[in-house]
Parts: sequence; C-alpha cells; structure tokens
Amino acid sequence: YINDPHLDGSEDIPLGLRRARELLIAINQLDMPCATEFLDPIVPQYTSDLISWAAIGARTTESQTHREMASGLSMPVGFKNATDGSLQIAVNAMTSAQAEHAFLGIDPEGRTSVVKTTGNPDVHIILRGGNQAPNYQPKYVAQAKKLLSKQAPNRSIMIDCSHGNSGKDYRRQPEVFQNVVQQYRQGEKALLGLMLESFLVDGSQKIGDPELVYGKSVTDGCIDWQTTENLIRQAYQQLKS
Repeated sequence: YINDPHLDGSEDIPLGLRRARELLIAINQLDMPCATEFLDPIVPQYTSDLISWAAIGARTTESQTHREMASGLSMPVGFKNATDGSLQIAVNAMTSAQAEHAFLGIDPEGRTSVVKTTGNPDVHIILRGGNQAPNYQPKYVAQAKKLLSKQAPNRSIMIDCSHGNSGKDYRRQPEVFQNVVQQYRQGEKALLGLMLESFLVDGSQKIGDPELVYGKSVTDGCIDWQTTENLIRQAYQQLKS
C-alpha cells in the first residue's frame, strides 16, 4: 500500500505514504487502535504517531537496525520467532530493544542525524511457528515462558495463528485461535493476545490476475470477515466471565 499504491510497478511511494496516513487517521477516528509490522526504519517516521502496537517480522527480528528502531518506538513491540522456529533470536532482540542505543537515522525535518533512544520496556515475543512445526501448543508456550523469565515475566507471549502455526493454510487459523483461547481459560496468563490474518474475502489472489476481487488479499491467504467476527464473538463469550 505504501511502496506501490497503484499496484502497477510505478512505486509512487510519496502517494503511498499519504494514503497510509489517511487510512490510519480514518481508523483512529473510529476509536480503533492500529497495529502494523514495521518493515524498514524510515516509514515509522511518517506513521508511528498513529500506531498503537508494532511487530518485527521473523526475517528482520535478527536485524540490528530493527532492534535499534524498536528501542525508540513509543508503542509496545512484538518480535516474531525465526522462520526455523528458534526462539532465542527473538529473546535476544527483546533484550537489545530494551537497552539504550545511538545510531544514524532521520530527524523530524528529514535530515540525517544521530538518533539516541532510551530503550523500549514494553516488548514481547510472538510465536508464529516454524518451517517444520507449529509452536502454539502448551509445551511451546512453557518453553517460551522459561526463556523469557528474566526479560518479560508477565503477559509476554502473543500467538500468531497464521504462518507456521497454520501450516500456511489460512483455513486452519480458527483451530489455532480456539486452542489458544482454551489455554488462557485454563489459566495460562502469560498469553498476551492473538494475531489473525483476516480480510473481507477469504483466500488470496495475485496482483497480476486479470480481474482482481475487491477485499481479497494480494499477499497471504486470509480468513473472511464473517469467520473473523464469529471467532471474536465466540472468544468474548468464553472469556467475559
């Protein structure tokens, strides 16, 4: 949406940034907080004032640049485990992001400058599964708790219902979601929340398809809006007491 808003290879990033801010402002005006995955260290300079929670992806959690960026963000940040399922990289990233840093960056006037951060105390891990197996089940949550006992002892684990945890099959997300809700009901208070890949229409499509379907993802496969609503309403009924 930012890098190529016309979806035609023109890469009109200035327009993409304006549209992104317009979208985020409209959602915030509904009193709905916004979350995002920050892919690079520059875009947050344009959007972070409208973001309430941020993720660092599995492929960038090991990046020192992203760890430094996270140390200066003014919102909670979740670090995904590595694509092979390893948790230690994410734990290391959390430790780094909690510390002070000084690095080259962009100031509010758009000039290259030295950026100094005070560290971000509000970081956590996101279990997203790995190439070989999911990691949302209780034994994996217990392993993560043990690793995190010093960095973030309370409510420090979020579960990504997609990616490795769904075996890259978007239709299995409800299964993961319901399992994690039950873990919380059974007393697992280290769980912070859940992530779903959701859009208006289920599945996904390619940008180059001759007839694009409005509301259908052009990236990862997503569950549709009705499925998402049903899951959230069911979880609310189960957890409200």
